[in-house]
Amino acid sequence: MRLFYRENQEQNADTRRIYALYEIAHTAVDFAAAICFTIGSVLFFWASLETAAIWFFVIGSIFFLIKPTLKLSREIHLWRIGQIDDLADRLHS
Repeated sequence: MRLFYRENQEQNADTRRIYALYEIAHTAVDFAAAICFTIGSVLFFWASLETAAIWFFVIGSIFFLIKPTLKLSREIHLWRIGQIDDLADRLHS
């Protein structure tokens, strides 16, 4: 089994559930990043709030960093399930 292949997510009910949970987390992080950047942009209208705006941009950037981390984690998780299934098949053969 290889990483980032659609077949990995559709092997069985467990892999579909895991894929869905990671997608929900990815979407939540996406919204959090967008909200942080929107708040940061609005805060830049007032000079006295520039420091807070910068912090919102930094936090939003961290959320953007989490997104590919979630995708890679998901793929490794699905890959490991496939590896375990392959091992189980070999043991029963």
